[in-house]
Amino acid sequence: MPSYRQTMAEFSQKRGKRHGDEGLGSMVDFLLANARLVLGVGGAAVLGIATLAVKRFIDRATSPRDEDDTKGDSWKELSLLKATPHLQPRPPPAALSQPVLPLAPSPSAPEGPAETDPEVTPQLSSPAPLCLTLQERLLAFERDRVTIPAAQVALAKQLAGDIALELQAYFRSKFPELPFGAFVPGGPLYDGLQAGAADHVRLLVPLVLEPGLWSLVPGVDTVARDPRCWAVRRTQLEFCPRGSSPWDRFLVGGYLSSRILLELLRKALAASVNWPAIGSLLGCLIWPSMASEELLLEVQHERLELTVAVLVAVPGADADDRLLLAWPLEGLAGNLWLQDLYPVEAARLRALDDHDAGTRRRLLLLLCAVCRGCSALGHLGRGHLTQVVLRLGEDNVDWTEAALGERFLQALELLIGSLEQASLPCHFNPSVNLFSSLREEEIDDIGYALYSGLQEPEGLL
Repeated sequence: MPSYRQTMAEFSQKRGKRHGDEGLGSMVDFLLANARLVLGVGGAAVLGIATLAVKRFIDRATSPRDEDDTKGDSWKELSLLKATPHLQPRPPPAALSQPVLPLAPSPSAPEGPAETDPEVTPQLSSPAPLCLTLQERLLAFERDRVTIPAAQVALAKQLAGDIALELQAYFRSKFPELPFGAFVPGGPLYDGLQAGAADHVRLLVPLVLEPGLWSLVPGVDTVARDPRCWAVRRTQLEFCPRGSSPWDRFLVGGYLSSRILLELLRKALAASVNWPAIGSLLGCLIWPSMASEELLLEVQHERLELTVAVLVAVPGADADDRLLLAWPLEGLAGNLWLQDLYPVEAARLRALDDHDAGTRRRLLLLLCAVCRGCSALGHLGRGHLTQVVLRLGEDNVDWTEAALGERFLQALELLIGSLEQASLPCHFNPSVNLFSSLREEEIDDIGYALYSGLQEPEGLL
């Protein structure tokens, strides 16, 4: 991604080529460059947005441009005015927060009752309503849009646990030769990291691999060259030939194939499981999602709707206790296993908060709820936001509730800076760029929405 200055320079060159715009272009550049010196931080932001609106109106009238390009340039131009630290909203003047006292009678006025309209009764003015600070708005947003009712959480956990037991019984009867471990429901809902609704649960389906017969190979050392993944290689073939392990039927070129295993279980979930009977037993409707390549179960209860992600996993396959998932990957990585960093990330956030009684997990919940309620930010998933909070969370700064608003603005700034570079390194694996899957127009959409939110954070809440 080009830097802000390069983007601004290119934009100025294009604008200079338009007939009749030389004077306006010079004025806009001068105002944008000197806005902070002349008007201060608050005035600079207002002037930048107003100037941009006028400029975009004139641009459309003089030289039609592609809408996505215009928006992409706009949020980058506005970022020239980004000011840190941010000013908190000023409290209203004391006069506005005090009740209006009646005026004292004038010395020259005659004493005695004055003639007034009997239908009109003089009343004292009520105090003007105080403007909420960003901190107060965040706490109200957290109460109304983030917190999940305890009854809903308990119901979702109960349904997930019952489905896990039913599915485990089916797998053991359908595939008695395949050693699966205990099916364990978990995920953000169980770790207190789910925002807004109890609508998603992870169900781990662990494979029990024989010790000494399997080893892990980093994805970068395979033909796929994918740092996100690992290959599970079959070893000791000279002593335990192929066929000695029940998992050997899923080997491709000497490696355990996640793709073949996923295809087998997807067919079983779609065609063999008696979901109407299980749903009737549990008091809900259950059906497998056919639109997704993941193994998803949709659950509809009279009090909630739940998605259960069935995750086939290879747990603790090496000394580092890595958790690998069978994930629908494309291309050469199709037979590899995706490393799942969620457990490590959740544990790190918990440890940091326990150390200083911080609010890192609350910040993550706020960011998730904001992106959940804004369509322009829909491409930002929990994984992206977790990396931002982890990066900020490692800094030795104030993480008390009183600083939650400041940390929220810092998270927005960090996201915008990462979008500029089209790079968001994974906290525990810096060679993985979590923005690599985003298209340029998606980055522009997210950047424009975030920068607008940085100038007016209340608009995101």
